Amino acid sequence: MNDRVYNNGVDRLRSPERVERLEVDRVVDLCLDHNQIKSVLDVGTGSGLFAGAFAKRNIKIAGADLNPDMLETAKKYLPDTEFKVAVAEDLPFEDNSFDLVFMGVLLHEVNDFTKALQEAKRVAVKQVSVLEWKYAVEDFGPPLEHRLSEEFLSQLSDKVGFSKMEVVPLKNLMLYHFKN
Repeated sequence: MNDRVYNNGVDRLRSPERVERLEVDRVVDLCLDHNQIKSVLDVGTGSGLFAGAFAKRNIKIAGADLNPDMLETAKKYLPDTEFKVAVAEDLPFEDNSFDLVFMGVLLHEVNDFTKALQEAKRVAVKQVSVLEWKYAVEDFGPPLEHRLSEEFLSQLSDKVGFSKMEVVPLKNLMLYHFKN
């Protein structure tokens, strides 16, 4: 069992405190800002929190998560959305299937960071956006040893072959845009 994987119950994923901490609407707006995004793959969709926020903006959504129970909950909120059981390192979608691939507080949980970002890049036409915890000791979120530094993500971006990485600091988290 991967000790970095979230396993605190699906109900907590939608708590008002968590929604506020994640700045869901702001993050979605920043992902869509000045881009012609018409389709999004939400990797690690969980209960579909971010997928729902993208869907409210009339964006075509699909989701992937390794936990079938999470996907059952997501389907309750988004019954017409395609959800697939999958890990970030092996996405069951064709190359260039989505304008944007979004990973919300997921990348720090994967087993192979490079492979996960390569897969996201493979299925993304325009960009991959990664929401992650700040690289700091805090009283919420994962411990520091499970968090990803900006320097690490920049090196990963170069290794995977993105043209550039943009960093957007948020109140509690960091949003990284990797451009194809």
